Amino acid sequence: MSATIGIVDDDPAVRKALCRLVSSMGLRPVAFGAPAELLARGLDPAIACLVLDLRLPGMDGLALYRRLRDASGPVPVIFITAHHDGAARARALELGAVAFLPKPFDDGAFFDAIRRALPAEAGAALGGAPASPR
Repeated sequence: MSATIGIVDDDPAVRKALCRLVSSMGLRPVAFGAPAELLARGLDPAIACLVLDLRLPGMDGLALYRRLRDASGPVPVIFITAHHDGAARARALELGAVAFLPKPFDDGAFFDAIRRALPAEAGAALGGAPASPR
């Protein structure tokens, strides 16, 4: 069974593109448009990695990750952002982020971050980068 990747981004086009990219890797995406959607549902233990936008409605990605981590324990996280903020990048990495990717990022950088975020056997099973689904 493929790993599940949780995606939280308020931009529907970005969510759709990330879901296609994750699916092209042979992984299962589950997407949310806002932190409240994910919090209302709860963090599914099947989620092997989170991809969180930094700026989200109601709660930023850093605060969302801290809340999820405190409630459910650590889960690998990749932060993505269109706002290049060195202080936020430093905070994300201090929280244990696998990667902090500025938008637009290339599919290869995203693929590498996902591979690093997954448990060793699942990451190794991904093999090479997939062809771009965009």
